[in-house]
Amino acid sequence: MSSESFSGSCLCGSVTYEITGTPRFFFHCHCRRCRKASGTGHASNIILKPDTIEWTQGEDLLNSYTVPDAERFRTVFCTTCGSPLPRVAPDLSIAVIPAGSLDSQPAISPSARIFWESRESWSCDSGEIPTWDEYPQQP
Repeated sequence: MSSESFSGSCLCGSVTYEITGTPRFFFHCHCRRCRKASGTGHASNIILKPDTIEWTQGEDLLNSYTVPDAERFRTVFCTTCGSPLPRVAPDLSIAVIPAGSLDSQPAISPSARIFWESRESWSCDSGEIPTWDEYPQQP
């Protein structure tokens, strides 16, 4: 898979970003933490190995929250409007982009619904996207 550029912003437009990297996954995650962080039935996240990350506006408006008992779960958000924004984990060499923060259509499509057994009964159905109880098995 080749490198792709992603740009996006928060709801109020105060924070903007550009990330270039190789997309690895596009998941709809139904775990409890993602539901709580997004306020919806699932979080739609693009996970990539970043080459460059640039906050083009409003980096000083970013804040984050790390779940105390979580090994890695963290949210990043605009302090003005509360919109979820990309989070970078340099120790894992990944960036997680909330797909809803993108300002254009990505070239990658969702590949799986993960933590499917954790979903709420009122959440959407799987459609034609494969489901996994946890993370998909990697070849």
